[in-house]
Amino acid sequence: MPLPLAPVALTCGEPAGIGPEIAVLARKSLGADLPFFWIGDPRHLPANTRFCLIEQPSQAHSVAADTLPVLPHPFASPATAGTAKPEHAADVIAVIARAVALVQAGAAAAICTAPINKKALKDGAGFAFPGHTEYLAALGAVDRVVMMLACPELRVVPVTIHIPLAEVPRALTAGTLEHALRITHAGLRQDFGIAAPRIAVAGLNPHAGEGGAMGHEEITLIGPVLDRLRAEGMQIIGPLPADTLFHASARARYDVAMCMYHDQALIPIKTIDFAGGVNLTLGLPFIRTSPDHGTAFDIAGKGRADPTSLIAALRMAQDMAQTRAGAAPVGHFNQDESGAGNGGD
Repeated sequence: MPLPLAPVALTCGEPAGIGPEIAVLARKSLGADLPFFWIGDPRHLPANTRFCLIEQPSQAHSVAADTLPVLPHPFASPATAGTAKPEHAADVIAVIARAVALVQAGAAAAICTAPINKKALKDGAGFAFPGHTEYLAALGAVDRVVMMLACPELRVVPVTIHIPLAEVPRALTAGTLEHALRITHAGLRQDFGIAAPRIAVAGLNPHAGEGGAMGHEEITLIGPVLDRLRAEGMQIIGPLPADTLFHASARARYDVAMCMYHDQALIPIKTIDFAGGVNLTLGLPFIRTSPDHGTAFDIAGKGRADPTSLIAALRMAQDMAQTRAGAAPVGHFNQDESGAGNGGD
């Protein structure tokens, strides 16, 4: 099986959450088939974890399949499952920055980030970013990025993300939509090897406005942007009614669905594959994936954590790294040219 040029870097995330547990479970499931290493404090791993300290990422390739390679990053204190500690915040942030530095240096092929608790980082270290994505964009020195959610059956991109629904019409501008479409189109080509991406665009209003009877954004804002990009050669359909965009035969017609707001994108993908969805960031100068869930403080340390989404995120990072390197990806999230079962980042 082809391998990335370097192993994937997995950040520890919030030590009091399920991140350390699912890292160990992912290693047990994947073994040596997918080389990755965990950056964090070994004291935060579950008791009796088999791990091996490494000094540099390349050593992860030679670690036994039943052992987690750990690039140590000492924290101020041990972790308490379910309870974030203010003194951990600065190191959680530092681990993310360290992973970015490693991938920028070529020592890691991609970054997979375990969940963080944004309030804990803000309270403990004055974290000035809304979340992972914005911090990674700053580290990568880019102004605009796109959040994609994916599973093997579907890829979706919300054009507006974590804002109240009442603010969506104001935030949805021609510039915002065009940038999201261009970044998504480029990402599908670069990271998924799709030479001519097929993009479906949902309308904002019910029935995509129904010719203006239920809203005018499709006519005055969305439509003109799509027409302009179609004139450049992009394969775009829409704006389409969102309620008929996600059944199986509709999904076979596109490689990604662009949605106008958060729930329009996330409800279908979480319905199709609640446990296995992956969050990834397009537009960065490096590859970043993440499990599509939070820190789960309520079940941390109780042996109930499900590593499915993390395993999918690691596999996607590997596929994307191999595609960028010009190698044939393993194919966990790349569909054939027919479009059958299209989706999944």
